[in-house]
Amino acid sequence: MNILVCVKQVPDTTEIKIDPVTNTLIRKGVPSILNPFDGYAMEAAARIKDADPDTKIVVVSMGPEQAKAVITECFAIGADKGYLVSGREFGGSDTLATSYIIKSAIEKIEETEGKFDAIFCGKQAIDGDTAQVGPEIAEWLGLPQVTYALEAFKEGDKLRINKETEEGVLVVEIQTPCLITFTKPAWDPRYPTIKSKLAARKKEIPVLGVPELPEIDLSKAGLKGSPTRVKKTFVPQKKTGGIKIQEETGDLAAKKLFGLLNDANII
Repeated sequence: MNILVCVKQVPDTTEIKIDPVTNTLIRKGVPSILNPFDGYAMEAAARIKDADPDTKIVVVSMGPEQAKAVITECFAIGADKGYLVSGREFGGSDTLATSYIIKSAIEKIEETEGKFDAIFCGKQAIDGDTAQVGPEIAEWLGLPQVTYALEAFKEGDKLRINKETEEGVLVVEIQTPCLITFTKPAWDPRYPTIKSKLAARKKEIPVLGVPELPEIDLSKAGLKGSPTRVKKTFVPQKKTGGIKIQEETGDLAAKKLFGLLNDANII
């Protein structure tokens, strides 16, 4: 199986710094980590590789040069190859522009690595929390998709997905090629060994910029290709107080909530 895992480097801090001019994240000088949800996607791919050693895992990340660090981290836990998508022309991209750029990079990577049977993504990045890029990549590529996956298992030319829902876990079967986004499962991603870390540092990471992506339409990339406009950013004020409703069933809790709102003339 040929799996592509999309990963992102995100700030390792609760104090997100915003450029007041462009209203985009300031990443320079801020400690960064592998986006946790992307880590779950990488672990899901590694588990498929554990069961089928012929599986190849390719990682792609979009960001500045320093984003190579998360690709190297993925090498240490099972990825075979990795690519960085980077260029000034891509700066300031919103989710739509980002997904288009990554789609263009995927098509280029497939010329070397072959068609991917599955594309794994984290459900969202912790610095944006939009949960849009993965599904948008699927739309650009015309792939079927499953979101909020907990685990994935290869079954012939299909994947069996354990998907998180409000009612519990739903088992879904999907034909490859496909795109899957992962949320937090019951287990934690594996830790790399010293040996795998040393080996990971020796691997090269090709960079794909505009020269390597001659077919890309720059009107769909960067700030120019981003219909999203951030007008204001702020930290919400923490509110205290409130009433905790705790009943034996959801129906009883709903009735109590209705009574309280009715007594307060809110409804």
